[in-house]
Amino acid sequence: MSAAERSNRSRRNPRRRQARADTEAPKLRTVRETSAGGLVVDGLDGPPATRCAALIGRTDRRGRLLWSLPKGHIEQGETAEQTAMREVAEETGIRGTVLASLGSIDYWFVTEGRRVHKTVHHYLLRFLGGELSDEDLEVTEVAWVPLSELPSRLAYADERKLAAIATRLIEDMNSGDIDSGDMNGDSSGSTPGEK
Repeated sequence: MSAAERSNRSRRNPRRRQARADTEAPKLRTVRETSAGGLVVDGLDGPPATRCAALIGRTDRRGRLLWSLPKGHIEQGETAEQTAMREVAEETGIRGTVLASLGSIDYWFVTEGRRVHKTVHHYLLRFLGGELSDEDLEVTEVAWVPLSELPSRLAYADERKLAAIATRLIEDMNSGDIDSGDMNGDSSGSTPGEK
């Protein structure tokens, strides 16, 4: 039997197609999750060289330490801004207040038989107080990192983009392009000029 005959025969054989369909993986249930977090910065009013951000390090499955922004699930009755401040405090030990929205990161992943569509809202926060602490079980390490080192330290490209946005906002705030009153204590989630 030639290759063409075998090909035609398999197309006509419904049992073969049915067998393939029976072995396909079951369809995953899709769920949506929303989280919030942020970049808390110390030294906002000082010279650029003194500005640092609190980052968290988590160990991945391969044993690598990956640095990222603190973040977590929004709890019932909580705004995204409140979640960002709470998660920063829980994961780093640092208290901060929201100054501006940095934007959102949107991605998909599969876990525990579910397909998850996750959105994480990020904010720029002003350091208010506290001391670095890695007591959170999900966190391996915490550190103050100079803003100039964020592009090489942050593990994820989307978070590096948010850090660049934060740096520009801080520069605009300090140059007078943005009224610091627009950023100071505004927890509306809008970026300056969007009110």
